[in-house]
Amino acid sequence: MVEPCKTIEIHPEQIAYARKKIDESNPTKLTKFFRMVSGETRIRILLALLETELCVCDLSEILGLSPSAISHQLKELREGNFVKFRREGKENYYSLEIEHLEPILENALEHLKVHPVGGE
Repeated sequence: MVEPCKTIEIHPEQIAYARKKIDESNPTKLTKFFRMVSGETRIRILLALLETELCVCDLSEILGLSPSAISHQLKELREGNFVKFRREGKENYYSLEIEHLEPILENALEHLKVHPVGGE
């Protein structure tokens, strides 16, 4: 349980720093970023693409979902600029769009090894 303050004391300097950080960070865009990666299927797709580029059929086999379901998620991830594709013949191969997405996912995985969610 989080303990409330025992006295009411305002710290203007710390408040100013925190407000500045919030204003500079654009919380609306950050919320949209985390919303894009909040679904388990999307996370599984991104984790698979950390390793190699894959086509819809490959992702369908890996995740055990229909190609249609995979295509829908890839469309969302493409619109969010998380993945890109290249065409080779009749196949589209998907890979991560943003290079810095890899360390974000890797850091999250490391964090979960040390601090499991829900006491797992």
